[in-house]
Amino acid sequence: MKTSIKVIFTLFIISTSSLFAFQDMQDVTIEIIPVNDNVYMLKGAGGNIGVLTGDDGVFMIDDQFAQLTEKIKTAIGTISDQPIRFLVNTHHHGDHTGGNANFKKDDALIMAHENVRKRLSLKDTDVKNDGLPIITFNDKMNLHINNNDIVIAHVHNAHTDGDALIYFPQSNVLNTGDTFFNGMFPYIDLESGGSVDGDIKAAETGISLINENTKIIPGHGAIANRSDYKAYLNMLKTIRENVQKAMEEGATEDEIVNNEKLTSEFFTDKEASEFYINGPKIRGTFYNSLKK
Repeated sequence: MKTSIKVIFTLFIISTSSLFAFQDMQDVTIEIIPVNDNVYMLKGAGGNIGVLTGDDGVFMIDDQFAQLTEKIKTAIGTISDQPIRFLVNTHHHGDHTGGNANFKKDDALIMAHENVRKRLSLKDTDVKNDGLPIITFNDKMNLHINNNDIVIAHVHNAHTDGDALIYFPQSNVLNTGDTFFNGMFPYIDLESGGSVDGDIKAAETGISLINENTKIIPGHGAIANRSDYKAYLNMLKTIRENVQKAMEEGATEDEIVNNEKLTSEFFTDKEASEFYINGPKIRGTFYNSLKK
């Protein structure tokens, strides 16, 4: 699992440069994982995809990389004969929005937080703005599709400044985007408006929406439950307390980055060495976020 996580995030980093055009995606397989009722999770290369099927058309959450669009469409075609009509981006990162332009050409209605559109509009890779969301929201949006009263809620300055939680109440499934990394340290993108306190608040918000029977599609990692989500929240809060205390005691950034004890309750540096965000990286992220 650790190796696959590292590969996923290597692809994410590569996707921000022109080198990604030369990467071979032919070996990537799109795996369909049933979640609850007519909700599925798709795994490939990049962030997890959520899919809600029904007579209203396919409702999709995120779309990985452009090179995988045809494989994703083929996979979805095995669980629904309806077109992909609705697409929500949980945030702007390329491993979640890379296929936007392709799905937009197929007449998918793309939705996202306003900051997602702003950040995507700045990308040199989409000079024609082909993949920009055409419907944006600020705090919350409700949709009524495929027998679900879908709740889309913005969580402020969490993984980025444009994150959204998507909850299917009738199917009892929550999609968290990258505000929840299941089974690993999180990636909090400080340069894109993310923050430790915002990521904690996002997890608290998500937990408040669900119950013990809810299935959770995280941004990365396996399907989770409420207990997994609460464990993740506990990790965030504990590391925050540990790093904050060390800072108050006068520890420098280098001392915090190199102090494995601040995070080893959850993953040792050896265990996290194959994560995209390893021990030193997560401690540095918490330091720099709390310093602000």
